Amino acid sequence: MTINNERRLFENAIQALEAEIANIGAHLVIDSSARQSYSRKIKAMANELRVQASSGRISWVDAANTANETRNAIMEITRRRSTPVGKALAHSIKQQGKTLNEIIAKKVIKVYGPKVSFHDLTAQQQNAIYAEVVKSAGKSNPKVSATMKKLSYAGRSLIFLSIALSVYTVATAENKVEAAGKEAALTGASIAGGIAGGAVAGLACGPGAPVCVTVGAFVGGALAAIGIGFAW
Repeated sequence: MTINNERRLFENAIQALEAEIANIGAHLVIDSSARQSYSRKIKAMANELRVQASSGRISWVDAANTANETRNAIMEITRRRSTPVGKALAHSIKQQGKTLNEIIAKKVIKVYGPKVSFHDLTAQQQNAIYAEVVKSAGKSNPKVSATMKKLSYAGRSLIFLSIALSVYTVATAENKVEAAGKEAALTGASIAGGIAGGAVAGLACGPGAPVCVTVGAFVGGALAAIGIGFAW
């Protein structure tokens, strides 16, 4: 291998690493944004249903049923908007939404103990349980939300770092136009490759395997960036 080829190999590896930083940052930003959107939507939904039930426009049982169905629907839509890594992490935490009966049973046990049946409660007590169901439907897991918020900051920091490295690479290149095109191609390929790699890993490992999917996303992004580097 000649010195020029060795240098090219080294530069491609470094540029692929830079692109991987953008890949990881993009994953974190996309997934945290999806989580924040989910939290806002379920809170707004629960507030609206609580107002309607309190004013008598709908019954509390209808409000509870609608709240539970809507939350599960929003959860599935949010997962479709997430990256394969985010989707795998969400599945590992909660595979699917709970049914209304499951939530009611949980609320009754929490308030009245395990020996009390929902059907033994008065109409007023049942409505209070339904109100609790609507209230809980508007809350997201605070630990998960806090973690995703922190990851959002980390993701943006990584993207800024990737941009800074790309700017430096272009600024120090002899052919700046070519270098700018290559940097853009590498970053785009790494992010797309990361999404594709995570999706393939998700099919192979199953939806609830975040570690496997994360590795797939990392490898997919690296391979795509290295491929673009050699083809450029």
